[in-house]
Amino acid sequence: MATVTLDQALANARQLLSGQPGAALAQAQAIIDEVPTSAAAHRLAAHALRALNREEEAQAASLAAVGATIHDAAMVDAALALAEDRLPDAEGALRQRLREDATDVAAIRMLAEVAGRIGRYEDAEKLLSRALQLAPGFGAARANLATVYYKQNRFAEAAETLDAVLNGDPDNPAHANLRAAALGRIGGYDEALALYEELTRRFPDHAKLWMSHGHMLKTVGRQDDSVAAYRRALAADPGLGEIWWSLANLKTIRFDANDRAAMEAALVAAEPDAEARADDRLHLHFALGKAYDDVAEHESAFRHYAAGNAIRSAQLGYRAAETSAAVDAIIAACTPEFFAARAGAGDPTPDPIFILGMPRAGSTLIEQILSCHSAIEGTMELPDIPALALGLGRETYDDGRRWIEALTETPNGQLAELGAAFLQRTAVQRKTDKPFYIDKLPNNWLYTAFIRLILPNARIIDARRHPLDCCFSNFRQHYAKGQAFSYGLADVGGYYCDYVRLMAHVDAVQPGGVHRVIHEALLDDPEAEVRAMLTYLDQPFEEACLTFHANARAVRTASSEQVRRPINRDGVGQWQPYEIWLDPLKKALGPVLGAYPAIPAEFE
Repeated sequence: MATVTLDQALANARQLLSGQPGAALAQAQAIIDEVPTSAAAHRLAAHALRALNREEEAQAASLAAVGATIHDAAMVDAALALAEDRLPDAEGALRQRLREDATDVAAIRMLAEVAGRIGRYEDAEKLLSRALQLAPGFGAARANLATVYYKQNRFAEAAETLDAVLNGDPDNPAHANLRAAALGRIGGYDEALALYEELTRRFPDHAKLWMSHGHMLKTVGRQDDSVAAYRRALAADPGLGEIWWSLANLKTIRFDANDRAAMEAALVAAEPDAEARADDRLHLHFALGKAYDDVAEHESAFRHYAAGNAIRSAQLGYRAAETSAAVDAIIAACTPEFFAARAGAGDPTPDPIFILGMPRAGSTLIEQILSCHSAIEGTMELPDIPALALGLGRETYDDGRRWIEALTETPNGQLAELGAAFLQRTAVQRKTDKPFYIDKLPNNWLYTAFIRLILPNARIIDARRHPLDCCFSNFRQHYAKGQAFSYGLADVGGYYCDYVRLMAHVDAVQPGGVHRVIHEALLDDPEAEVRAMLTYLDQPFEEACLTFHANARAVRTASSEQVRRPINRDGVGQWQPYEIWLDPLKKALGPVLGAYPAIPAEFE
């Protein structure tokens, strides 16, 4: 080692790899003895060990290379680019490293992080799986893989992966928090609550843990306990805007003057670092909108709602023209002849019941009512229909948005496979032996034709609410993710209009395929509307459906507390005090507003 440089020694070892792996291993080990921080030498040792069929030792060497990466200048630069969100710089450096050594597991993991940040979760999953194949003990890569599963709504796999992560890092509250969240998404509420109780005992000053605990308590209907958890979170971090919004999102509590003052102070404190604390600010604005609405200070309330929406709209960048174009493409493709040519295709299983439409249109109320029936199980808003449709678009055209084009080219046999895939993916959500189960993801309205083809015997209920009540309710609601259309009055009005336009087309080309429930009619005569729904579902009427508020089932949506009360009209006309600010919404709704609850003539 004294007579050659480190680079020369590494080059010599690489030359030995192909024909003399034992000698290459000896050379690599000699380098490590002299320079134990040489990540390249550890990777060379791993290569040689694999060539010698000593896989377990190779995995250990790969893991040692990860530990030495902090001494690798090029990797430090790539990590800095990641930290500073210079993703093209990071990606370029990491790809160059992997061209030099395709088994650098640290570089593979970091490239997966780049992919995850830009939403390429399938790429991230492949990279992380490769990293773990090379170094199964690489805990950071396994934790990243769990996050990628969670982001893809594969919650059971996320929870299972996090079990392994926590075995190696039991004191990491972030990993335990994610596992509890994943359990909650597959109905493991008791286990999730027990985990949160343990975590909050161990980390009593961890605001986000208390907040997550509050979310789970809210889901299972323990409202007083959820409020207490949120208040504990605020005691730990009164400036964390998401906690204030979590309280506001309960819908059934009222903020007092002290709360309003605390939120205003937190908002002022967040202003100097406005960009970095944009999420705190938008949550505080939405919560303050609710707080001022509680005391009928409507101008102040609207000012805060508008400010929160502006921040979130800038973050998400909704493009209304894309939604309208998608609706145009579906209408053009889905003719009566299109459906006739595919009659009898799809999976014949009748189990799923889809409740779809606009968010904030009463879908949770309908689910709560139907889940009281002895034959129908309520689940939650399931992500699987959009995932399957977008996956079809990516598979066919490398573009999920082109799913309707892909659907027109899909053989009948594959339609049945897609239906079976939905049933398989959602089986984890079924906790009872009831023959039917509900998927109440509102946004499935865009995929109604897809549902009709892959699951022709599934039932579809369209939950529809007065456009001003529905759209303004969306404008006042901050969603944990998605629903980008809701953060602008014109955008939400245009989205509602596109929804009505597409569903009118479905009514025309698939008559009787969708049952519509008008929210105000359900409030006016619950029994008549419930009987009509059950007739459509070929189920007998049961009195329990009228006492839905007594159902103790878990509810994950923003309406969770509202559906635990008897039917009431509290939500009707809430837009009226704000009418002077709603002209952009009215204009975007166009003929839909005047025609409601009927369909505008030009849509028929």
